[in-house]
Amino acid sequence: MTPVMTEVELAAFMAREYGTVADRFVIEKVVPGALDLRLKVDPEQDIRPGGTVSGPVMFTLADVAAYLVTLAHVGPEALAVTVNATIDFMRKPAPVDLVAQARLLKLGRALSVSDMLLYSVGHEKPVARASLTYSLPPRRLTGEGAAPV
Repeated sequence: MTPVMTEVELAAFMAREYGTVADRFVIEKVVPGALDLRLKVDPEQDIRPGGTVSGPVMFTLADVAAYLVTLAHVGPEALAVTVNATIDFMRKPAPVDLVAQARLLKLGRALSVSDMLLYSVGHEKPVARASLTYSLPPRRLTGEGAAPV
């Protein structure tokens, strides 16, 4: 799978479509079939009692990473939506930025399936594993403006 959007193009898309939260994410790398995404953890909002990053924040990172790894390979589809998500919390994350290493498992005409590991920056072991499925908009089925599959 060859990406059709670069890190810069994805960041511009996020800023245009999701301006209120786009600055919290840094697209670190896009390669064939994969993407690394960093979430800037806000100590005032994202840390729960016990000094750890909250589960909803980790889920947000996984969901955005799945969305962006899909868009990186199909082009800017603002109406792609999550249809299934599973997350396993494996260990307590440190109160630092998180990185998702997302990879596409399948990219079809109507669905995109991705898997990712989430890490606390500076730590070797993953803090969570997630699997997400995205539904792609119907226009993709006709090939209008979409990358070939």
